[in-house]
Amino acid sequence: MDDHQFADADLAALYDVLHPWDPRGDFGFYLPLVMAAESVLDVGCGTGALLHRARAEGHTGRLCGLDPAAGMLQQARTRTDIEWVQGELSSVDWADEFDLVVMSGHAFQVFATDDELRSSLAAISAALTEDGCFAFETRNPAARAWQRWTPEHVREVTDQQGAVVRSWHELEEPVTGDVVSFVTTYSSPLWPQPQRSRSTLRFLGAVELAKFLTDAGLRVVEQFGDWDRTPVTQDSLEIITLAKPS
Repeated sequence: MDDHQFADADLAALYDVLHPWDPRGDFGFYLPLVMAAESVLDVGCGTGALLHRARAEGHTGRLCGLDPAAGMLQQARTRTDIEWVQGELSSVDWADEFDLVVMSGHAFQVFATDDELRSSLAAISAALTEDGCFAFETRNPAARAWQRWTPEHVREVTDQQGAVVRSWHELEEPVTGDVVSFVTTYSSPLWPQPQRSRSTLRFLGAVELAKFLTDAGLRVVEQFGDWDRTPVTQDSLEIITLAKPS
C-alpha cells in the first residue's frame, strides 16, 4: 500500500496505523541517512512520520516534506518546525538545496510514464547538492508482488476509535508491461459506506532503473535487495537504491 492512496483526510488519519514504524523496514533504513544529512527533502512525505522522527531524535538542520495530498499534510503539519509543501515535483524549483532526497513507502513507483520519470528525476537531480544523495526503493518486478493483491488477502487494523478497519486490493487485469493498476477498498463499521482508492504503479527492473537515473545525471552508488542491506537477487522483494550526481 502506498501513501499516494491517502488523499482523503479520513484515510490519511489511518495511514500510520496501517504502516507502523518498523526499525527493520524502510524508515529504520532511511532514518540514519536523514540524521547524517544537513538538509533533507522527503518526496511523497505522507504524514511526515520520517521527518517527525528525525526532528524528535535531534536533527537540527533543514527538513522539508513534499506531498500532493492535503489530507496527508494535515497529519504532517502537527509539527510546525518542519517545512511542508503541497504539490508535485513539477510544481517546485529547488536547485542545489538538499544533501539528501528520500522517497519511502514505494512512492517512486507512482511515476508511471517515461515522461513522469524523466521530469521527476530531473527535478530531484537539480535539488541535490553536488555531493548529495537520492535514496529510494521500488518493488522488484521479478517478485511479482501484484499477484498477491487480491480480495482474498484482507488486512485488518484497529483505528484510533477502536473500530476494525478492513482493506483489500482488486487488481485490474490483464497486467501488461511494467505498469499495474488496482483498486483498494477500506471498510469500517463506523463508516456509512466503504471507501475506495485507485492506484497505478510502475515496476522497473534494476537495469531499466539505472538507465533512467543515468539520463537524469545520477549514478547508482549502492543497491540492496532488502532493508538489511543484502544484495539484489532475482528473489529480492525490493530494489533499494542510493544514487548520487554524476
